[in-house]
Amino acid sequence: MEASSSTARTATVELRNIEGTQAALGWAGGHTLVVDRPDGMAGGMGLGFNGAQMLALSLGGCFCNDLRYTAEKMGVQLGPVAVTVTLTLDGDPLLAQSAAMQVDCTLIDGSDAGAVIEAAKASCMVSNSLRKGFPVSISEAARA
Repeated sequence: MEASSSTARTATVELRNIEGTQAALGWAGGHTLVVDRPDGMAGGMGLGFNGAQMLALSLGGCFCNDLRYTAEKMGVQLGPVAVTVTLTLDGDPLLAQSAAMQVDCTLIDGSDAGAVIEAAKASCMVSNSLRKGFPVSISEAARA
């Protein structure tokens, strides 16, 4: 999703438990993924990503997309892209304390992609949102 400062947008995902497990199936449109805890932890079976992994994937995945958006805007083509995100967690309750992302890519012609990486940093919705912070509300759904 490409951001625009003048138009608010929404993104909605759905999650439901997977029958016979304590894992959840999440989806948006036709895309799905499984969320679970590690095997043996609070009923987890290791069937999918845990919350920390999801947060790190969100950060890295958004940046990968923004690298492509940025390269297209700059009229250049990226070669192979490798992104590693390390999330540091601590406390009780457990909170993300920091995230470190390493980006390894070049342009298709083998030249340095530093300008693309720097421009993508400025537009990456997830990293910019996390740095700035935003309100999160959690409420119980109304029952009929």
